[in-house]
Amino acid sequence: MDKLKVGIVGAGGIASKLHLPEMATVPDAEVTLISGRRQQRLETMCRKFHVPSWTQSYDAVIDDPEIDAVIVALPHPLHVEWGLKALAAGKHVHMQKPLSTSLEEAQQFVEAVESGNRTVLALPFVAKPPVLAARNMVQQGTLGKISSAHARFSHGGPEVYYATIQTILEEEPEDALWFFDADKADVGALFDMGVYAIAHLVTLVGSVKAVTARLTTVDKPTRLEDTAALLLDFENDALGTAETGWCDGARTGEFSVHGTEGKVVMPSRESSLSYYRPSSKVDEDAPLIEETVDTSSYVDENSHQHWVNCIRQSIQPPIANARAARHITEIMLAGLLSSREGRTVEVLSRLG
Repeated sequence: MDKLKVGIVGAGGIASKLHLPEMATVPDAEVTLISGRRQQRLETMCRKFHVPSWTQSYDAVIDDPEIDAVIVALPHPLHVEWGLKALAAGKHVHMQKPLSTSLEEAQQFVEAVESGNRTVLALPFVAKPPVLAARNMVQQGTLGKISSAHARFSHGGPEVYYATIQTILEEEPEDALWFFDADKADVGALFDMGVYAIAHLVTLVGSVKAVTARLTTVDKPTRLEDTAALLLDFENDALGTAETGWCDGARTGEFSVHGTEGKVVMPSRESSLSYYRPSSKVDEDAPLIEETVDTSSYVDENSHQHWVNCIRQSIQPPIANARAARHITEIMLAGLLSSREGRTVEVLSRLG
């Protein structure tokens, strides 16, 4: 089997921290070309990650007949533009989160994907063993009727994230980051980190039909939000809370799902999945029965290996697909509108 040849559009932090390291672990695919604006950065990335060629032209990646698949790793507002170009050129696409900051663009992208035969994986990739195990418990009714769910994904901010990037890229710290520039980023912490919380909840519980949200700016040098909280009305009438932000110095990655028969909890990204159920339904003080959920039967693969596997099978990812990314985009846009206008906003799209 020939190796899949992959090109990357965008040579920023996410390419060096996520895409290139993960692609290096995929045995039947290789990054052969990367594009970006800064020559020194491109040379560093090629040297550190053994990429044979670089270019300062994004179009050169799209137009290269040797490239089978493209990773779009550009700032948020450019994702769909270059994703559409890659699809039009017959390339498979790995789309960096968030899919878009525009619902019209997101819909356009879904239509392009579904009218073609190219495999598209859309981040955030949440199909990891703890999430898949918890999702299965929800779908099998182990937790009873789902009443609520919670997820929080947050960190100390783009400046903390980029300090790691600058070490990887062997660069001096930058005075200004595009994340804080409303004209370049378009959206703030909700789309940057809240997308993870929302993607987890949608994967675990299902489609969202309405959003009530509050966004604020607590600490960062931007007019964009650096903290957000969303109340989600799920289609199955359960409620969800999604929290996020750039002001969480101790960083958080957690979720829980609560039902009439029990709850499942992942208290941190490094922890195991725990299942709690009552030992008595007539004694409020009876101790809970706690079990560690066995997730060993679920395949633990990174997003790039999953993408390549789906390409080989000529299928779309069952969870991290374009339609799910569009639904998550609409939820986040509804959150922005809800906070701005002080009202609950309906979500029209659904999964599937």
